[in-house]
Amino acid sequence: MASAFSSSSAITFLLALATLALCVSPAFSASAGFKVKLKSVDFGKKLSTFERVLHGMKRGQHRLQRFNAMSLAASDTASDLKSSVHAGTGEYLMDLSIGSPAVSFSAILDTGSDLIWTQCKPCQVCFDQATPIFDPKESSSYSKIPCSSALCKALPQQECNANNACEYIYSYGDTSSSQGVLATETFTFGDVSVPNIGFGCGSDNEGDGFSQGAGLVGLGRGPLSLVSQLKEPKFSYCLTSIDAAKTSTLLMGSLASANSSSSDQILTTPLIKSPLQASFYYLPLEGISVGGTRLPIDASNFALQEDGSGGLIIDSGTTLTYLIDSAFDLVKKEFISQTKLSVTDAADQTGLDVCFKLPSGSTDVEVPKLVFHFKGADVDLPPENYMIADSSMGLACLAMGSSSGMSIFGNVQQQNMLVLYDLAKETLSFIPTQCDKL
Repeated sequence: MASAFSSSSAITFLLALATLALCVSPAFSASAGFKVKLKSVDFGKKLSTFERVLHGMKRGQHRLQRFNAMSLAASDTASDLKSSVHAGTGEYLMDLSIGSPAVSFSAILDTGSDLIWTQCKPCQVCFDQATPIFDPKESSSYSKIPCSSALCKALPQQECNANNACEYIYSYGDTSSSQGVLATETFTFGDVSVPNIGFGCGSDNEGDGFSQGAGLVGLGRGPLSLVSQLKEPKFSYCLTSIDAAKTSTLLMGSLASANSSSSDQILTTPLIKSPLQASFYYLPLEGISVGGTRLPIDASNFALQEDGSGGLIIDSGTTLTYLIDSAFDLVKKEFISQTKLSVTDAADQTGLDVCFKLPSGSTDVEVPKLVFHFKGADVDLPPENYMIADSSMGLACLAMGSSSGMSIFGNVQQQNMLVLYDLAKETLSFIPTQCDKL
């Protein structure tokens, strides 16, 4: 079974692969939820299709290395790192404000970690940021958190200083880290202000990838995350598959729910918890079909192991989908077998393992259907969610890669779907949506 695929439309779609910046709509109250718009950080940059892909892949591969480091640490019961290494980086930036009076800054949005933090004065080691560094002495709502607080105890690594203030260090799997004092502050999303949000006031911040913003906002499952602190059991996002001039959306609280008129299109699968990787959103992937052929992949390839290794997570901060090596090899082999195009080695140009030559002058080609079989939800992806094309280069490539550790369902595969996280029901839903219409 094949799907019609327009290479010209895929070029436009690829603009959504770059990092996105979030701009908050001011029309919502915290109690009713709020809506956050996403805009590409690469907007205005003169990049070719595959240059945009390579940028996203470089960030994604760095993130994958961190995930695998976390998985290895979790499976090593003797390691002190098993609960103290986190994802960091990501593909989205969130514009928000902190303090009273409010100081604006941009932070990386990360579904793979929990802690909210920003750089603070006085800085011992800080990276360059576009906005002024937050000075807690200038804010009337700033308050240090004592060591006895639940948020301090939720930190993987903390110490008490001489004033009984909670000091933290948050590591991201390589040399990247943030270190400082845990405090509470008023955070503002447009006109929506939320007091007493716990965050890291970082005076020693080092590592690759943070310079995209001035800190990080964790949307993971742990008690330190924005989702947990807002006590909102639902959030969702909808990523567009169009050019960078269009916006995507993040929805928090009551606004996150799907429109009732789309109920017949909702595909829902359980969320899985890991006691050793509490931040991650694991999904039960049971198999994959290419062109109607169910591949002989044992479901155990995607199973979360008791030692915290393996499993498949859904992640907004990783560009491509990465499958464990044995599963990716089967997908690759079957995809090549069913695609009526000449295979070409374009890894040096694209960074992708599976590429085909586009026929000269052709704008439409047929590619095999690709279905991810989650428990209770067969997600039949549109071609633009797994094929990347550039007619000027004469190439079409499969937007997937291999992993030696855990598997990741990346953001390319989530385009033009409302992805709804319901933490009360412990489910995740996919709803086909024209995301630029939200």
